[in-house]
Amino acid sequence: MSFKFVKEVISPEDLVKAYPMPAKEALKKKERDQEIKDVITGKSNKFLVIIGPCSADNEDAVCDYICRLAKVQEKVEDKLILIPRIYTNKPRTTGEGYKGIVHQPDPEKEPDLHEGLITMRKMHLRAIMETGLTAADEMLYPENWPYVEDILSYVAVGARSVEDQQHRLTISGMDVPAGMKNPTSGDLSVMLNSVVAAQKSHTFLYRSWEVETSGNPLAHTILRGAVNKHGQSIPNYHYEDLIRLVQMYQERDLQNPATIIDANHANSNKQYKEQIRIVKEVLHSRKLCSEIAQLVKGVMIESYIEGGCQKVHERIYGKSITDPCLGWEDSEKLIYTIADQIK
Repeated sequence: MSFKFVKEVISPEDLVKAYPMPAKEALKKKERDQEIKDVITGKSNKFLVIIGPCSADNEDAVCDYICRLAKVQEKVEDKLILIPRIYTNKPRTTGEGYKGIVHQPDPEKEPDLHEGLITMRKMHLRAIMETGLTAADEMLYPENWPYVEDILSYVAVGARSVEDQQHRLTISGMDVPAGMKNPTSGDLSVMLNSVVAAQKSHTFLYRSWEVETSGNPLAHTILRGAVNKHGQSIPNYHYEDLIRLVQMYQERDLQNPATIIDANHANSNKQYKEQIRIVKEVLHSRKLCSEIAQLVKGVMIESYIEGGCQKVHERIYGKSITDPCLGWEDSEKLIYTIADQIK
């Protein structure tokens, strides 16, 4: 038999019951959700900054980082909405390497999916209770959504998942903004098709149930750069790329046209300090063209306490064990730079 059934993991219902969202934090999430929604729909001129570690590998370091972020949020709240990245699942191109805290609550120990699900929810709850900031996570596994649906304020679908039907249909049942990244090929039509699908209603199988969804009008695009057949990175954050996306949106009957620019990944060729320059260029493009300003609702930045990345066994506090991230000092400065550019 190809599958070895190791153990049955905790159900979403039992996990939510064991670790419920406190009433105070639930109210805060409702307020934050509306603020973020208003940006996506164009009712608010605030700018989204989705920022945080490539992968949430250590609860103490992640919550330390978000506490710092919360202090900055207070200073820029009239212009920016900071959404911390608490990415608990990590896609791996070859299937090798650290797959996120859901797989390995301790990166140096063997996988434990049962404990991983518990660790995921506890970390998200702790971050909200300590900072009041509700977070973003990547939906790598659609069936995991019920474990965190009352917690997350933003969901991203990655470049390798965006063509998958189950991801698209699951997004159609969410009521929070969901960013659909362009695939690694860079085909923007694929990305926009995923938004079309996510905004429509569907009937499909989900967690052993036949379900119906109403469609998610907050589904939108994320530009993260592409990779050509030679493995070279091709950025897609430049002015002409944004104009092209404006035109492609105009050709489709979509609700709430919006895009987020991912400043890392193939846009930076994983040269993490390039994120600073890239964000500044995107802000400049918004100044030059009102249509770009209306479409580009925010940026996504990979950032942690320490800059760069490390091997798992090095154990440097607050330093990424996956993709390299911008350090805290540069990140804080960049957030203030963004705020200065937003009217």
